[in-house]
Amino acid sequence: MTKPQVGVIQVTVGAVMISFAPVFAKVADVGPTMAGFYRMLFGGIFLVIILIARRESIWNGSRLFVLSLICGALFAADLAFWHRSINYVGPGLATLLANFQVFFVAAFGVILLRERLGWRLACAIPLAVAGLFLIVGFDFDQAEHGYKIGVLYGLITAVTYATFLLVFRKLRSTSESRSPFPAVAVISLSAAVLLAPIAAIQGESFSIPDSISVLVLVVYGLVGQVLGWVFISSGIRKIESSKVGLILLLQPTLAFVWDILFFGRVTTAVEVAGAVLAFGAIYLGAVSHTGQRQSGR
Repeated sequence: MTKPQVGVIQVTVGAVMISFAPVFAKVADVGPTMAGFYRMLFGGIFLVIILIARRESIWNGSRLFVLSLICGALFAADLAFWHRSINYVGPGLATLLANFQVFFVAAFGVILLRERLGWRLACAIPLAVAGLFLIVGFDFDQAEHGYKIGVLYGLITAVTYATFLLVFRKLRSTSESRSPFPAVAVISLSAAVLLAPIAAIQGESFSIPDSISVLVLVVYGLVGQVLGWVFISSGIRKIESSKVGLILLLQPTLAFVWDILFFGRVTTAVEVAGAVLAFGAIYLGAVSHTGQRQSGR
């Protein structure tokens, strides 16, 4: 199995794991930003424990540490803007806008990294987003007040998420260490530090109301942050950035499936068709030949 194929599998496994994020957030009886805060906090604590057990240092040099802090800030900003977009335009359109990251990441890869998309990947990206559109819809009934502001916040979410992915890929590509744990630990803890005041400003309580919510949030940190992003971190350096952005569209698509399976979500034929289209497009792009960087000319 080639290195790009291994990278695709690793990023796919990671995307599947973080797709459970809405499930954990829905079950835990805390606010949306607070769910993100505890995900980062508990995930960061797990990662520090792993580093101690493995006798690894969280410090891998000032350059990589700064890049990790930047990633943490971008991840926190992504969550903050996304939640604000949801308030104005609803979860459907906000999710769709946030996942425009795939276009920003692909454009960056082609223009600046000189990656060749290939016809399969070039077709798969808009098809996957179209499938996502059919799934989430446009929530017009929730988009009457502050519609333009909500759309703007959604697009800012896409930009911050795309920037995070690109900086994260740069971080992992330049790191001499094969271990993803130090970088993901710094990202998790720094994001938690930044999300805490945001949640406080929004008036969300830091208290966790019951033991079930505590358990759910702990598992959320372990699965959604530690395992999910460690797999993504291990694979992201092996495949082109545009393919990473596409595979991560599995997260909202699978979240739709979990909503049906775990919470009895009522679905329409259009939504099911959208899920099938998204899965097919992501598969098409994932198995396409890895684009090679062009020679500088």
